[in-house]
Amino acid sequence: MPEKTIQDPDWWRGAVIYQIYPRSFNDTNGDGTGDLNGVTERLDYITSLGVDAIWLSPFFTSPMDDFGYDVSDYEDVDPLFGTLADFDRMLAAAHERGLKVIIDLVISHTSDQHPWFRESRSSRDNPKADWYVWADAKADGTPPTNWLSIFGGPAWEWDSRRRQYFMHNFLTSQPDLNFHNRDVQDAVLSAARFWLERGVDGFRLDTVNFYFHDPLLRDNPPLGAGETPSTVEASNPYGYQDHLYDKTRPENLLFLERLRALLDRYPGTTSVGEIGADGQAVELTASYTEANRRIHMAYSFDLLTPEHSAAYIRRIVEEMDVGIGSGWASWALSNHDVKRVASRWGDGLDQAKFAPLATALCASLRGTPCLYQGEELGLTQAEVPFEQLQDPYGIRFWPDYKGRDGCRTPMPWIRDNANAGFSDAAPWLPVAPEHREMAAFEQDKDARSVLNRNRSFFAWRQNQTALRKGDMTFLDGPGETLLFVRSHQGETVLCGFNLGSSPETFNLPGLDLENLNAPGFAGTVAGSEICLNGLDAVFARVKN
Repeated sequence: MPEKTIQDPDWWRGAVIYQIYPRSFNDTNGDGTGDLNGVTERLDYITSLGVDAIWLSPFFTSPMDDFGYDVSDYEDVDPLFGTLADFDRMLAAAHERGLKVIIDLVISHTSDQHPWFRESRSSRDNPKADWYVWADAKADGTPPTNWLSIFGGPAWEWDSRRRQYFMHNFLTSQPDLNFHNRDVQDAVLSAARFWLERGVDGFRLDTVNFYFHDPLLRDNPPLGAGETPSTVEASNPYGYQDHLYDKTRPENLLFLERLRALLDRYPGTTSVGEIGADGQAVELTASYTEANRRIHMAYSFDLLTPEHSAAYIRRIVEEMDVGIGSGWASWALSNHDVKRVASRWGDGLDQAKFAPLATALCASLRGTPCLYQGEELGLTQAEVPFEQLQDPYGIRFWPDYKGRDGCRTPMPWIRDNANAGFSDAAPWLPVAPEHREMAAFEQDKDARSVLNRNRSFFAWRQNQTALRKGDMTFLDGPGETLLFVRSHQGETVLCGFNLGSSPETFNLPGLDLENLNAPGFAGTVAGSEICLNGLDAVFARVKN
């Protein structure tokens, strides 16, 4: 394993993680798809943002049915993205710049092209026969349970060779691994060890609560009257069920302890889990991230929804903060699976004001913020015509749900270049015309751009330990203001955000405030009085 100097093993607490979707980041070989060398080429840009780490979405060998989230070889790079040598060069270059590198670990399922599955489906008595979730049909030939796939239809697919059904929570070409089999656990831990030995700084764990299923194969009950799912679109019948038996099983905790034990052998590494849960985000985050026992941090989809009032954000964050115990949350407002926050929360607002405000808000909450590529530019959701859609999820549920392609369009670098500087060839998804004006190197020229406001804020935040590691307490405020204090080792910072368009002036009796002059924001304080314009923020030291 390459030598690494670990100055702070808890570096991940409050660190800013920049998520890269490699297909859409930067293409260096002219095939219309981003690659690992494209990441290396833009590392100076990433460093200039003031972030601490990058998270790379999957680049492993894959038939790309789900664009890399269907892995056929956990220990190699798909030729689309380059080679292992390209990865090693990228990793070394990132470390030279002080950037940590986190990679996606997609182990709840594999591709149906993975050698493990090819062997498993060949017969009922081969060495890997029990590596996936197989079950006999009911007497009438129908699937063994009522479980549904998130991508539409039953979570079971008939296999004529074994004359059994196999389970898939996503595409039919993404069969679920059987984590009840200890050999499966050993195999995926071995894959994790492969990358740890190469020097990665940790893993983002895809669908971390999907690893285990109910071995008794009990049907899920319907969702209770009045309950509404928060993690899927209304057009998706997956939301009709209470998913008691096809995910979030108690056995998962023991496996996460095995995974943590492996990570602990590599000092300074970390893990962030994606929890797709219906109404259990606080409980699961608390148990999954229990200090020093399981994964380091986790995020849910509760701030990735359309709802975004100050009251809603306070409720979600406060419930998490109160209930998380010794654990640690991660927060994101955008990622590769949801509509971009500039459109989801900022539709109709002045994006020059809203985009930096949203970024600063996410980076001020207690937890670890994730910034999705293009979010630093204020990119809006792109409209991708049906005939150009690539996402099987969107194709299945069109037009009520248009899928995930609109947040995955190519990163714009140069306004006037072909394909906005992303590639010399026609890209795998079209460049959004409106993104050209927001191109990174165009914004770089303007000190008042969204990009440069975000850079200035993150540079300022680096020296605000209270914002990185401090405790958090919410305060009451008028209208659409969101107020809380962060406290760490005697330093207390008030964070005030006005998510509305109307100005607000109010008092916080008993507080004596000193403006910290966070760059890019014009809110003022005088004693206990706060003045906030619409879509503005203020950060102030609490002196008493």
